Amino acid sequence: MMRPNLNPKLFILIPVYNEAGNIIRLLQCLKDFALDMKNDYRVEIILIDDGSQDETAGLARQSIADLDIIVLRHEQNQGPGRAFGTGFRYISEKLSDNDKVVTMEGDNTSRIELIRQMLHRMEEGFDAVLASPYIYSGRIENTSAFRVFLSSMANLFVKDLLGIHGIFTVSSFYRLYSVDFLKRLQTFYGAEIIECKGFECMTEMLMKMINLHASISEVAMVLDTKLRVGKSRMKIFKTILGYYALWTSQGKWKKMAGLYDSSASKTTTVIRNI
Repeated sequence: MMRPNLNPKLFILIPVYNEAGNIIRLLQCLKDFALDMKNDYRVEIILIDDGSQDETAGLARQSIADLDIIVLRHEQNQGPGRAFGTGFRYISEKLSDNDKVVTMEGDNTSRIELIRQMLHRMEEGFDAVLASPYIYSGRIENTSAFRVFLSSMANLFVKDLLGIHGIFTVSSFYRLYSVDFLKRLQTFYGAEIIECKGFECMTEMLMKMINLHASISEVAMVLDTKLRVGKSRMKIFKTILGYYALWTSQGKWKKMAGLYDSSASKTTTVIRNI
């Protein structure tokens, strides 16, 4: 009699919007990764189609053979924050001890092989591990020097605006979470965790993690934009307004976490990959 696979699950949440040019390659990489990880984790993909108007959903369903994948769909585009919220809510009743949760981009710029390194780092006792192009040995490739400069300056500005210290990158989608801490976030902030609709959603989540005194580490990521078909869908003005909304919501989220002292520190301990 064949024994069931009792390995913990590794849930990978990926929001996609009009990613027909990227989805086949993405799912093939995920298939290869799931096969490579089969002795350690049962990989389950949660693909959140955020109202795509191209063939993203159809191509995904054609490519799911030999891959444990669920496709959730928004009929209208709501933004990556809402997409991640849908994914977090979906897995909220499915999480078991020793499971892990990954969030990542759907445009092939997140190098899937980095997950192994992130898992090893989490074994050191961290609640979350972030992939960062800004720490030592990380970098952004095939992007103009001007855009790299703007990205770096925006990252520094947002950290200063929100009082986030000791963390190099605040907005990357590519992260690994322990189940215990993810459940804690859901206890305080609801099953969806995230309120913001836009690309500022990962900064919101980081702020909430800091409120709950998360232990966070970062690993170096090489962000290569030539791996992506099409352009980034981030709207700069809308994102700026989104970060302003984060600033105005700080007090509310601190109260939800039981932190009523508005002068309480927003820092957290981070061990960097140097």
